[in-house]
Amino acid sequence: KKIEADPRYLDYVWRCLIGLGCIPALVAVYFRLTIPETPRFVLDVENNLHKAEKDVAAALQTRNALQSDRDVVEDRNTQFNLINPRKNSLARPDYERTRYSDGTYASKRVFRDDRTTGSNFRDFCRYFSRWSTFKVLMGTSMTWFALDVAFYGIGLNNTSILSTISFGTDSKDAYTTMWSATVGQVIIVLLGAIPGYWVTVFTIERLGRIKIQVLGFVMSCILFCVLGFAYYPIKDSSPVLFVFLFAATQFFQNFGPNATTFIIPGEVFPTRYRSTGHGISAGMGKLGAIVAQVGFSRWKDIGGPNEFIPRLLQIFALFMFIGLIFTYFVPETKGKTLEELCGDEDYAERRLERERNLHNSLYEEKDDDDNH
Repeated sequence: KKIEADPRYLDYVWRCLIGLGCIPALVAVYFRLTIPETPRFVLDVENNLHKAEKDVAAALQTRNALQSDRDVVEDRNTQFNLINPRKNSLARPDYERTRYSDGTYASKRVFRDDRTTGSNFRDFCRYFSRWSTFKVLMGTSMTWFALDVAFYGIGLNNTSILSTISFGTDSKDAYTTMWSATVGQVIIVLLGAIPGYWVTVFTIERLGRIKIQVLGFVMSCILFCVLGFAYYPIKDSSPVLFVFLFAATQFFQNFGPNATTFIIPGEVFPTRYRSTGHGISAGMGKLGAIVAQVGFSRWKDIGGPNEFIPRLLQIFALFMFIGLIFTYFVPETKGKTLEELCGDEDYAERRLERERNLHNSLYEEKDDDDNH
């Protein structure tokens, strides 16, 4: 009632909404600052085996819990013991020999992890200089870019599109205008965005990331083409059908690339490059959002108020097709270990074999010393 009586109260409403949104964000920040890094990150990036052990022990709180059967994390061809680094199949045993004045020797086993090469810009460039790895980064980046051009182009301008079917059109008072626009937004979200997310949650491990992403791009491309080329006939003859098709684009973006473009970069890159690869991909996505917002706001009124929206929807369909093409640059990650995804399986096998040989040579050398 206060808003109806005085539109200036709307200013308080959006400030309260933004303020309330900070609360869950602060909770997330707290847990992010207190959660330990994963052992893979500490080993591959920080190259600190003891910190990995300490972080896991702190997370599980008791050392005895770590010494159960769960203290050994087994991939298909590798084994990593979080409690005893000397039992780690990825820890390379070196031998430092000291000769004393009486001619005797003493050998000391020194464990290092040569699986990690560190993470620096030169190593990053060397890794992505190969087409087999660069195309993956290009695929994750361009699919995210193409998605966000359409996703934010639509999402940030829902009001302009819905106003063409009388949701949020100018009325005599600000309250009625805002209420009408809000109703239209809620309908689209409840019919499309939220169901799309939940369908992804329940099917992504069954269908796989790539299948869902391909389906999302294909259906979004088709729907944008329908809305773009038949914009006025649908809008004028059946506003309900227009809302349904518009909500369907939201559904297939969320049951599709709006979920998978975030997930895949977090799985497809090696640990030491994962955050950088994910950051580059996400940055390209936000660049797409900027392009969409700037372009939509400048072009939508070409020829008259909202007259260029059908052409913009056709452009979004083109970007969905571009995203579909670049999807095939990215491998499927469902059901694969990190070693398989990063091409480290053969490397792990060679290291394990080398450790066995070194271990056997140590005991052969010790037996020879005992015999002498």
